[in-house]
Amino acid sequence: MNSVLDSLLDVFREPSVIIGLIALLGLLLQRKSLSDTVKGTIKAFVGFLVLAAGAGVVSDALTPFGDMFQHAFGVQGVVPNNEAIVGKVLTDYGSQAALIFFFGMVVNVLLARLTVFKFIYMSGHVALYLAAMIAVILIANGFSTWQAILWGSLAQGLITTLSPALVQPWMRKVTKNDNVALGHTGNFGIATSGLVAKFFGDSSKSTEDLKIPKGLGFLRDTTVVIAGSMGVIYLLVTLVAGPGYVERELSNGQWYVLWAIMQAGKFAAGVFIILAGVRVVLAEIIPAFKGISEKLVPNARPALDVPIVFTFAPNAVLVGFLASFVGGLIGMGILVAVGGTIIIPGIVAHFMTGAASGVIGNATGGRRGAVLGAMANGLLITFLPLLVLPFLGDVGLQNSTFSDADFGVSGLLIGGAERIGHIAVIALVLIALAATFVASTLVARRGATDEVTTEKETQPAG
Repeated sequence: MNSVLDSLLDVFREPSVIIGLIALLGLLLQRKSLSDTVKGTIKAFVGFLVLAAGAGVVSDALTPFGDMFQHAFGVQGVVPNNEAIVGKVLTDYGSQAALIFFFGMVVNVLLARLTVFKFIYMSGHVALYLAAMIAVILIANGFSTWQAILWGSLAQGLITTLSPALVQPWMRKVTKNDNVALGHTGNFGIATSGLVAKFFGDSSKSTEDLKIPKGLGFLRDTTVVIAGSMGVIYLLVTLVAGPGYVERELSNGQWYVLWAIMQAGKFAAGVFIILAGVRVVLAEIIPAFKGISEKLVPNARPALDVPIVFTFAPNAVLVGFLASFVGGLIGMGILVAVGGTIIIPGIVAHFMTGAASGVIGNATGGRRGAVLGAMANGLLITFLPLLVLPFLGDVGLQNSTFSDADFGVSGLLIGGAERIGHIAVIALVLIALAATFVASTLVARRGATDEVTTEKETQPAG
């Protein structure tokens, strides 16, 4: 009997198997053919192993970078990159993260069904990253596995339901309708950009009136931007650390310039591999989830990844990316002046969330709104990752961390509550759940009142 239980525990400790089982469940619920079910299950299983392999490549590139940065500046240098940190997290906490991800999706569907916040979070990759962060914070701070899965799933479902609602007023300005929502872990920063643009922008001048040189088109290719920017960063830190130190301690005698370029290339390759693995996994899970949610939650809005807004203002994409990156550099300068851990601007985060912030900012406050809104996002995703580091346990020492604003806000709330005690985390989740239903009731009543008022105003006199 014990051997059977041990075998079952081994199965549920292996995240790649958990992912395969979740995909299998989704395919069975869709009543797919035997061929499609077998193929989808195996692809999800293998996709996770691809993700883990990419994590190893990224880790191999970041470890010497951390040593070199510390030698050069005497402080820890951290690169916020979701793929890099998640790869490490899923190696250690993959089973718990996978279950929080799955049950968090269920909670999202239930909340969308029972409240006025009818947003179905379809950006599975960042939802998985969010589940990974929640798993780390809870388990690293003493929660048992079942407790982490229970309270983590509720927290995940709340965040993925309310985060799109936060941005929806600004999305309506961009899309000119209310049919689609934004589902991304950068939503808090993107909503902040809309707020900044509203108060400090000037909607009379749009970014789309600008003439952007075609030669800068390569900045829209994420892999190229990651490899190029990390190459510059590696080379600069290598020069400060000293070619002698690098060739003696890190490169095994290889020419320091070539070594720096190769490490940057390995980092970009690792991120590319992780993204490929994530795409394969989610390609099997998300369609099943979407089909089920559409039956359970009619009239729900899909909350989709940030590229859905890029086509509405292509120039704002580039303006927002550059302004957010400048905000990151300003934030890094402040941290250098203050001393301590340095957050190095994460190119992927500034590109994705900065671009979306630029589009939202432009729709709300024109060119000035795009620049100032995206810069505000850049500052947020510099300081928030730093504040979350202490709650990540040993994972916070990996020279990388979670990058987007939603990670920072939710991580601070959950981690801060955890410092008070387990009961504070449970209270936080339950209070947030109750507040969601209260807010839903108030919004529904207000909507009903508005409808009655409109009907009275449109009725003919007499």
